[in-house]
Amino acid sequence: MRLAASEQAFSLWRERHTVLTEGEHAGASGYLVTLGEPLHAMESGDAAYVVVPATMSFNLRGGRITQAGALFTVALRKSAGAWKIAAWAWAKGTLADQRGD
Repeated sequence: MRLAASEQAFSLWRERHTVLTEGEHAGASGYLVTLGEPLHAMESGDAAYVVVPATMSFNLRGGRITQAGALFTVALRKSAGAWKIAAWAWAKGTLADQRGD
């Protein structure tokens, strides 16, 4: 199983999830999510899931906030020969760095 995400795919995901939209209303911007190597991946026929460590950073009130140690869990379904996200969950990490006010 090969996982890849394009900037366009992340932008589409971001537009559809209100947590990020609400963050923008609070003045947050410049979101960046970095995924690590999978901690666990399992594939069975046309279903799979993967758990990857993640770090998210964003700008807020003149500073850069970084949240490390998050986990991104994705359930996948194979359709027309391609893996597609069927469901996902984000387990929040801890505040790793805060610069600014």
